Amino acid sequence: MAYFNEPMETMGRAGLNALIEDRIQYTVRYAEENSPFYSQWFRENGIDVASIRTHEDLARLPIISGQTIRESQPPVTENFRFRSVGWPDVFTIHETSGTSGTPKSFFLTYQDWQRYAEKYARFFVAQGFGMGDRLIVCASYGMNVGANTMTLAAHRMGMTIVPFGKCSFPLRTIKGYKPTGILGSVFKLLRLARRMKAEGMEPRDSGVKRLVSGGESFAKESREYVEEIWGCKVFNTYGSTEGTMCGECAEQNGLHVPEDMVHLDVYDPTLMKFVPDGECGRMVLTTLLPVGGKCGTLLINYDTEDTTVVMSREKCACGRTHMRIFYPQRESETVWVAGNPFNRVDVESGVFQRDNMEYLTGEYEAFIDRSGGSTIMKLNLECFDPDRPGRRPVEERFTEAFLKYKPGLARAFEEDKFRLSFDFLPPGKLEFYAKKGRPKRLVDRR
Repeated sequence: MAYFNEPMETMGRAGLNALIEDRIQYTVRYAEENSPFYSQWFRENGIDVASIRTHEDLARLPIISGQTIRESQPPVTENFRFRSVGWPDVFTIHETSGTSGTPKSFFLTYQDWQRYAEKYARFFVAQGFGMGDRLIVCASYGMNVGANTMTLAAHRMGMTIVPFGKCSFPLRTIKGYKPTGILGSVFKLLRLARRMKAEGMEPRDSGVKRLVSGGESFAKESREYVEEIWGCKVFNTYGSTEGTMCGECAEQNGLHVPEDMVHLDVYDPTLMKFVPDGECGRMVLTTLLPVGGKCGTLLINYDTEDTTVVMSREKCACGRTHMRIFYPQRESETVWVAGNPFNRVDVESGVFQRDNMEYLTGEYEAFIDRSGGSTIMKLNLECFDPDRPGRRPVEERFTEAFLKYKPGLARAFEEDKFRLSFDFLPPGKLEFYAKKGRPKRLVDRR
């Protein structure tokens, strides 16, 4: 069994909890002394920093959101109130995509870069990467932090990075550099495989030994299909500019959370309380600093607005002791119909039913609208040949899979309060192709 930092990754639960508590105490003191936002926040909320010593104490603190960050930076305020170091210690500045408003600004020290890189290095090693591997990175370089810190992680591991940033790289790259891994979204990896087949290259024979899909959640069915096409495992990695890097190990049974560097709780905003392990809620993170460490943008009880479940805090079969969570889903990609929620991943699960993939490319988009007294979900499905017979079985397989574990939605469907409409389009004709940025695959137009 290989580890990047074996003593830390395999530390017993008692030792790990003690380490976490030491870092909680140091982190809140650091926040009070160095963060303009938290210095005022503690005073206004009557928080005695010396009383915050344990996980339970941390859970008593108020929760902040992305909106809190936006309201604490220009143009709303004169200064960046979450910046937790002086300018001489700021190594890089990063921004979120800004898809939900003004981009949030984040400041990283070089220590932050080292910590972010270690998180990714741990997951790469857990997934089987090591010295001598060559990884094509199809995640964007620039203001987003992921690709940059993955590259630093690879340097520390002895891996070689091919930093294209996009999956539209020339196929000579595969033949010439013989990569052993590729990192990109499920859909990028499928498009790449189709390009290769069109040029007479078989993905299964390319020498690629493992794939990493990061940046968005995906359905079990889509992962299985990509694994079939490429003939190797696809590993899930979740990360954000805020520092929430979590990743799968070779067991592919949930994402490990690097508990020594980021504290994760699960919060139910409806009940307004943290929930126990096994219950679903929003991921709430806290930066954990080693004693003496510095942080450019420190966050305490930050609501990511992504949902998950703590699966286990027991030792994993891979030997790692850090807790595992269920694959996060964006709450912004969840819609409610007839009092029942479903996520983009649920739609994707129906699309990627295995027999559908003889007809479909996997690309899709769904729109929720009203029609008379009903709610309708219109599905645009990209297929290889729209004139080829076989539409009806695709519709039936999607409907059965989509409603299988949603009894409330299934009742609404039977009562004609919820309807499905299908349209089969040729390659390149989905609406999102004409728009810039990440495709929005589930859109609520009500």
